[in-house]
Amino acid sequence: MSARKKLVIGNWKMNPQSLVEAKKIFTTFKKTKKDDKNVTVVFCPPFTFINELYKSYTGSKIFFGAQDAYWKDEGSYTGEISTKMLQSVGARFVIIGHSERRNIGENERLIAQKLSAVLKSGMHAVLCVGEPTRDIHGKYLQILKEQIFSALENLEPAMLKKIIIAYEPVWAIGEGNRAIDTHDLHQTILFIKKQIIEKFDRKIGEAISVLYGGSVDSENAFSLMKDGGVDGFLVGRNSLNAFEFAKIVSETARKK
Repeated sequence: MSARKKLVIGNWKMNPQSLVEAKKIFTTFKKTKKDDKNVTVVFCPPFTFINELYKSYTGSKIFFGAQDAYWKDEGSYTGEISTKMLQSVGARFVIIGHSERRNIGENERLIAQKLSAVLKSGMHAVLCVGEPTRDIHGKYLQILKEQIFSALENLEPAMLKKIIIAYEPVWAIGEGNRAIDTHDLHQTILFIKKQIIEKFDRKIGEAISVLYGGSVDSENAFSLMKDGGVDGFLVGRNSLNAFEFAKIVSETARKK
């Protein structure tokens, strides 16, 4: 497990349904969370809540991010939001290429364009990769390789300083599913890092943080960290439960 600072990101998706609820979750988390100095926490709420939550926080240990961004700075792009707009409301992280966005038609070319735009803006990009199913023949590894190589295709090595990769196997996401086995996770993390090393070099490959997402909870977070070789987590539905999310952060902070 890496000695560098750990990272836990809460992806609220299209939840909750009001700003009042959003503030309640965030306020409860702040009161519940222990002072885990070696863990950076990021909240990625819906666009409409980012600025209000950002303004309500006066500390320096929690950051905010967005669940997506467009690759153009401005123009006739109805419904889209640029990185400059996100920065203006306090966002410093952006999730790119989540499986749920891929599922509604976002292709590899668009993901690469968005990733490049986020990194050029100076924000941190959280690139999501993950296979729909895991087959015994290892074909899922080719899927991961193609996702990584296509996203990073036109990036200069210096741009990778603010990239984070989140491995989220689609089959492990969602209520009722189970997290990946720690041995399988460790092998997959090594494979992901190998692809970065192959495309760039060993120093870059070993420096990039790799998170895991997919049915993470306070019961499995420590073992996934300890035996899975990850640098933290991208948490979905359990980040909406302030008490559970605080426990996940504490478990992530635990030493071996």
